[in-house]
Amino acid sequence: MSPLLAIAAVELRRFLRDRSNIFFVFIFPLMLILLLGSQFGAGSGQGKVAIAGPESGLASALAAELRSAGVAVTASGADAARADLSRGRTDVALFLDEADGQAYEAGRTAELGVVMASQSSAQAVLQQVRTAVQAVSLGRGQLAALAGAGVPEANARQALDRAAAQTAVPTVEIVDTNEVTRAFRGLGRFDLGAAQQVLLFVFLSSLTGAVTLIQGRRFGVVGRVMSAPVSSGQVVAGQALGRFAIAAVQGGFIMAGTALLFGVEWGNLWLSALVLVLFCAVSAAAAMIIGSVIDHDSAAAGVGVGGGLVLGGLGGCMVPPEFFPDTLAAISYATPHRWAYDALAAIQRRGGTLGDILPQLGVLAAMAAALLLLGAWLLRRSLNRAL
Repeated sequence: MSPLLAIAAVELRRFLRDRSNIFFVFIFPLMLILLLGSQFGAGSGQGKVAIAGPESGLASALAAELRSAGVAVTASGADAARADLSRGRTDVALFLDEADGQAYEAGRTAELGVVMASQSSAQAVLQQVRTAVQAVSLGRGQLAALAGAGVPEANARQALDRAAAQTAVPTVEIVDTNEVTRAFRGLGRFDLGAAQQVLLFVFLSSLTGAVTLIQGRRFGVVGRVMSAPVSSGQVVAGQALGRFAIAAVQGGFIMAGTALLFGVEWGNLWLSALVLVLFCAVSAAAAMIIGSVIDHDSAAAGVGVGGGLVLGGLGGCMVPPEFFPDTLAAISYATPHRWAYDALAAIQRRGGTLGDILPQLGVLAAMAAALLLLGAWLLRRSLNRAL
């Protein structure tokens, strides 16, 4: 293993060996995202219904009626539908069995199992489901009445289709002019909280990880490393890579964990990962600066937590910047968090491409380069003091 990778691996192991980090790095972020999604998470504005059960005429009729009303319909098994309900991926689940389909085809009463999710939007979607069930029931009743009058079923269906085509159904179109509401359209229940917290905790973990750099100087670890056949440039690069590894572990864990546990949609995974990599580079450089200019690990931890929370809040990691007044929104662009937030928002909500987020990536890359140069210079000076 090269000296650079060896130094980085040692820094990462020292960070993970701190037992308090087990909670604050791996458990607390997911708990916070779960809490935020449960309390404040919202859907995309489009109702979601899962139909669980075998394919049948009843299932097809209900799906067609719901889709015509603008509801997103998915077909799945019973277990998958229950999982989607518990994770906020769907608002209402319809549970059908073969007996329901047979009763519908025979013109008898079918009893449907309906389960509503806990989010506030589910009540309105449940009403849409009721309307769809009534419409399907009415259509089946009309067909049965015509068939009872001696009209062949094929002719009855054609007559009903012609009547429906000739009938002008009144419609109501609601146009939402609220820019904030439109900005959050397309988000899942946990998507916003996950995007905010991944930026907040990556930065916090990186800054608090600067403590290991200070301890390395105080306990003579840096001196022993420099006594080996290792150049100061390799030590600086290894320390920078170690800070980056700490940030990448934190960010990668949150992204993977929220996708698996909460069904968070990160959009184009490669673009989201690219945003994360650049933000990790900025965070690592900031940690190098703190670890180089402060000689007491407790003071560095305080500065890291305080500074990370202030910059995270200003950058939109606590309150979405869409709610900021104009002046504060303009100031927030002084933080890397805001640029990364905008990039992730474009990817998650609007299916943004590389061209759409190039400005944000350019600013993050420039911040990372500037801070890395400053951090490397300061770290080289601090290494000379440690000898």
